[in-house]
Amino acid sequence: MLSITDAQLDAWLAAFMFPLARVLGLIATAPVFNNAALPMRVKLLAGLAATFAVAPMLPAPPQIAPASWAGLAIFLQQGLIGIALGFTMRIVFAGIDLAGELIGLQMGLGFAVFYDPQNAGQSPVLAEFLGLLALLFFLAFDGHLALLALLAESFSALPVGEPVLAIRWETVARWAAAIFSIGVLLALPLIGALLVANIALGVLTKVAPTLNLFAVGFPVTLMAGFAMLALSMPHFSPALENLFVQGYEAVTAVMRAGGGLP
Repeated sequence: MLSITDAQLDAWLAAFMFPLARVLGLIATAPVFNNAALPMRVKLLAGLAATFAVAPMLPAPPQIAPASWAGLAIFLQQGLIGIALGFTMRIVFAGIDLAGELIGLQMGLGFAVFYDPQNAGQSPVLAEFLGLLALLFFLAFDGHLALLALLAESFSALPVGEPVLAIRWETVARWAAAIFSIGVLLALPLIGALLVANIALGVLTKVAPTLNLFAVGFPVTLMAGFAMLALSMPHFSPALENLFVQGYEAVTAVMRAGGGLP
């Protein structure tokens, strides 16, 4: 007769539940996976599938009952690790959204907003356009697969049950400071072109004071913005690829800092 002891059952549950918490934490915050359009059942099935693939390759977890207070602490710790890794990569997309807002503001399209279910709020049209474009590039570059590979690697840098240093959160905060620089650098070519257009309109109003600036300026800045956006599209791919590489490096830095590695 097959008999299973409580210790064996706890070991089996710990070997699956602790990694599952980290995987679900990443899915809850990482780009693509945290999309509000994905049903919760699909996200849960994706987390279960990733955990089934990763769990057999992991070292034995600590001999702690998952239902105990110590097991609950480890469960929460693994969830926070996954959230930190996914949030670090999400910062790249937040910078791209900021670039879209800056461009739309300069073009005069700041009022063109609609409800964005991803952010659960009003989002400018250009920010949504650049966000979807970045998401398509992310999928084309197999960024979601690279992120899952980094998640599997995190179990070596941050083993289940090992203490995690607080410096990991400092690393996330330092990377979060790059949102503004990412957005400004992406929007800088269009902002520069629109600045020249606005200066030209200012000179034109001085030469012809009777000119209706509101009737002429808005179409000019709108057309100039769309023209520069069309000219910039071929250069978006290498720029976004560089941003994604920086995001992966930031995720790796978070893992190494949390494990106390240089």
